[in-house]
Amino acid sequence: MGVKVVPKEQLADQVGNKTVGEWATMDQGRINTFADCTEDHQFIHIDEEKAAQTPFGGTIAHGFLSLSMLPKLSEGTGVVPENVVMGINYGLNKVRFLNPVRAGKRIRAHSELISVDQKDDNRFLLTSSVTVEIEGVETPALVAESLAMIVCG
Repeated sequence: MGVKVVPKEQLADQVGNKTVGEWATMDQGRINTFADCTEDHQFIHIDEEKAAQTPFGGTIAHGFLSLSMLPKLSEGTGVVPENVVMGINYGLNKVRFLNPVRAGKRIRAHSELISVDQKDDNRFLLTSSVTVEIEGVETPALVAESLAMIVCG
């Protein structure tokens, strides 16, 4: 899809803009690395044999791993003002983990710009509604509101 660039005066007109990101695979290596980084080695994430005996039928990604994938899942999508200097994560609202992501599954983000709050001449707080889809699964992995501060020159 690609990022849509608009004059900053027209950014608020983009509320309602919807995008879909590229697929990313939630493989066991990624899950194990996250477990090591966070020191969360619960068996359901890293022990394939033991996890196979649970109702999930195998290992699952940490909910926070799925959430931390939002920047990657949204890469190259969305709308920004011209002359962007930087964008930083500003926070999250209403995060809900609806369905675990099984190791080996692919996920992608569906985003909708729901508000633009102009802070000053060159700073904009963008709020997006995000749903992380699991390929072939009806219930999404998670839903959240994601906020980003965009600074333009």
